[in-house]
Amino acid sequence: MPDLPEDSPRNPDGETPDLNAKTRNLGCKDCGATLTYAPGTTALKCQYCGAENEIEAEEEVAIEEYDFQEALQHTADKADMQTLQTVQCDGCGARSTLKPNVVSDECAFCGTPLVTSSPETVEVFQPKSLLPFEIDQKKAANLFKEWVSSLWFAPNDLKKRAALAEKLKGMYIPYWTFDSETDSHYQGRRGDYYYTTENYTDSDGNSQTRQVRHTRWTNVSGHINHFFDDTLVLASNSLPQNYVEKLEPWDLEKLAGYDERYLSGFQTETYQVDLKSGFEVAKDKMEAQIRNMVTSDIGGDEQQIENVQTNHSDITFKHILLPLWISAYRYNDKVFRFLVNARTGEVQGERPYSTIKIVLAVLAVLAILGVLFFFVGGKKRAGLFDATDFGNLAYTDSYSHLFQNTFQNLYLKVDLISQFVLNIDFLNLG
Repeated sequence: MPDLPEDSPRNPDGETPDLNAKTRNLGCKDCGATLTYAPGTTALKCQYCGAENEIEAEEEVAIEEYDFQEALQHTADKADMQTLQTVQCDGCGARSTLKPNVVSDECAFCGTPLVTSSPETVEVFQPKSLLPFEIDQKKAANLFKEWVSSLWFAPNDLKKRAALAEKLKGMYIPYWTFDSETDSHYQGRRGDYYYTTENYTDSDGNSQTRQVRHTRWTNVSGHINHFFDDTLVLASNSLPQNYVEKLEPWDLEKLAGYDERYLSGFQTETYQVDLKSGFEVAKDKMEAQIRNMVTSDIGGDEQQIENVQTNHSDITFKHILLPLWISAYRYNDKVFRFLVNARTGEVQGERPYSTIKIVLAVLAVLAILGVLFFFVGGKKRAGLFDATDFGNLAYTDSYSHLFQNTFQNLYLKVDLISQFVLNIDFLNLG
């Protein structure tokens, strides 16, 4: 086994598992073809003959936490690793596994064609638990279509892609979870409001009194103890962090023990954020919550936090896989991604804008305005329109209110569209 990075996670019990012993037969009992997991079920389904092979119930596996410090300190020959055949994308650098017998594919994260003829063998820390797919490709595709249909000024290419369910790829994304006891010592100031009465002379020369608010500041210090459970950290650099976080929450209480049968038919990304770096991200997340606790502990009407020192202890972690449906598409040399939480159906995505559609919309509105102004001119010549105050258009006939409302609505639309167009980067959109 090759040498591993110093911070690679290790098996706390020091044993190297026999990964071959865990391999199960994924062949169809009827035709021998490779089975794939059917989302939302406990069965493997054959894509050729349609047969379903039930996943045999096994003794429930406890979801274990692993000691963080021991994982960093153990030697390479005690590593709990697995060997995978992976392909690295030349476009975004994502490293993922491929489905069996796949000879051509495109990256789920950026749409770049993958060179599948020369996969690489890599050793990575084996995930110990996962959440199986609950939502199938058909339902995810419908969610994609609904999302696209709700978009204003979406390019036609995007709508065409939404009609192709096969463009959605099922991916297991790597995550770390961290537990930690924290002891935080803080220093700051507490502000309490108090009021005094002052005299003043009003604009009429009369003497008046009023209450004036002041803040009395007091130096404070204290301790906050808190246990963090399952702080979730994305172990991938291939997806936009802000969109992935919006896919939360995940039902981590339903984690299942790692079983390659749940992975059959799906791709799996290997982690790009190692264990040590992952914990640094987790500490930042914990720190934000700790500062909120400190603010509450200080009390008063205002709070100023000057310093927080936090010690972490009893740190444990899990390496888990979470399921996403992903569609990546390129538009004018930019990559846009659509994501579906394959457990809850939560949808997030980046979207392009069609400059042509925006310009046409503006021209159409301007044309309508031109017709209306021509109509107004005709009314004025006929003596039916009073426009002495342009900001308060009024008809003297029965259509006055209708025209005024129409004009105001069109004005607002033109104003909004104009502001929107001014913020569009025309060099990058077609």
